[in-house]
Amino acid sequence: MITFILNYAPYGNEKAYNALRLARALVKQKETIRIFLMDDGIVNGIQNQKTPDGYYNIERLLKGFIKRGYDVHT
Repeated sequence: MITFILNYAPYGNEKAYNALRLARALVKQKETIRIFLMDDGIVNGIQNQKTPDGYYNIERLLKGFIKRGYDVHT
């Protein structure tokens, strides 16, 4: 099992997005993952966020993991 700890806000940099991209790639390779949102990373889990222009929708990525049964914790 691979654990991701997101402790950066979703926008302003691409750290959360890149972590979730890596997690998605590992899921495609049949790895088991779990995601923890901590510190400023909690903001990644807020629903109905307005995604700034030029950024990816982090909420949609997280919902995809949850929908597929992967653990996402705060």
